[in-house]
Parts: sequence; C-alpha cells; structure tokens
Amino acid sequence: MTAGDLQTWRRYRVVDRIEESGEAFSLLLAPVEGDLPAHRTGQYVTIAVDLPGGERHLRQYTISSGPGGGSFRVTIKHVAGAAGFGTGQVSGWMHANARPGLTLEVSEPRGELVLDDSDGPLVLISAGIGVTPMAAIVEDVARRQPDREVWLLHADHSHESHALYQTVRRHALTMSRVHTQAWYERGAESAPTLRPARPGFMDLDDIDLPTDATVFLCGPPQFMRQIRTALLAKGIDDRNIHRETIGADS
Repeated sequence: MTAGDLQTWRRYRVVDRIEESGEAFSLLLAPVEGDLPAHRTGQYVTIAVDLPGGERHLRQYTISSGPGGGSFRVTIKHVAGAAGFGTGQVSGWMHANARPGLTLEVSEPRGELVLDDSDGPLVLISAGIGVTPMAAIVEDVARRQPDREVWLLHADHSHESHALYQTVRRHALTMSRVHTQAWYERGAESAPTLRPARPGFMDLDDIDLPTDATVFLCGPPQFMRQIRTALLAKGIDDRNIHRETIGADS
C-alpha cells in the first residue's frame, strides 16, 4: 500500500495567491465540489503534485488560516533547486505553476498538533516557515479569545524572510494580552516589528514565561531541541510542549 492509498483525496481549486515575505507564498484553496471540510486549528493537509516525467510527490502543509469560510490557506516556502527543481522540487513546481484556476488533489485535514478549548496562557514559538501553524492559532484566538494571554516568539533570517508577518501582526493588534518578540540574524535593528527585534538566534533566558503555559513549538530539528531544553529549564512541563518539525519540502 502506498502513502497515497491512505489518503482521501478531493480536488481543490486555487482561488488566490498571495506573495508573502521572502521566499514564501500562500494559496487560498477551495473544493471544486461540495463544502469545505471542517478542520481544527493547527491541522495540515497533504497535497499531491505530479511533476514533469510522471513522478507523484506528496507534501504536507499546515493550514495557516483559522476555521471557517469557504476556503483555507496554505503557506509554502519556495526552496529553489537546479533549474527551479531538484532540492525543493515540489515547492519549486508550486512556485512556478500554482496560480488561480489550477486544480490540485488535497487530502482531508489531519494532525494532532491542534488548539484546544482551554483559556490558560499560550506560548507560540516558531522559526522560519514554522510560523504557519502559529498564524492559524493567532487568527483563531484573536477571534474567539481576544483577552487570552499569548506570547508570540519567532526567529528568522531577517524581517524580509519572515512569512505571514503582516497577517499575524494584524490579528495580534486586536488582542489585549499579547507579548511579541522576534529574533533576526540580519537587520534586527531596523526591522519594523511591534517591539524592537533582537539580533541573532532566539534566546529565552530573559523571557518570563508562565510555567503553566501551553506551548506550541514548530521549526527545524536543531531549533526545536534547543528551545525545548530552554523551556524545560524554565520549569515548563514537557507534557505541555507540543512540537512539530519542519524542513525543506516536509
């Protein structure tokens, strides 16, 4: 049995494309027939792409918008390879071909890294394109729990490569108890963030996080290991740290 046999596929149409910061872009997808299936905030879909030559590739993309409406958003980082393909071959094909009107085969939403219905403090930590589930969570919380205490902590190469920044900022500005901090390897001093960005890699030493917080953590493997260690040192229970690893075309 192949991975494709385990999926329930439906045809979706690209209804809009949004160029995000840096190498990322977002697609709004709507079913060709029927209603949009319900999903929980933080879940992902699998998209099947048939590349030139007949090879079919499956890639998972977090739904980066909250539930509701007639479409959902996926956000993709374009990882360029030789002749636009090679390493990052699926994201390269999507970058070149995904325009309004294109149809794609998409699975039902799935995944266990989801927002629950509690109202305790929430810490969202991401790096790079790992911001996608955080964008969905912020949108949902801003709509349903605007007074919930939330920390938004993100690391990236630069402000220019920080995907979904404007989307997350717009929702954060409607929340009464939000704390934000960004770390950029380049150009932190001049980045137009809500509060001054910090240079270099993420460092939680002087970030005062509540030990009873629910934490969502998404990023590359090394980042995840380092931040998990820092969270445990702060007294946050490992059972409250929910993790999702991302990588090139993962």
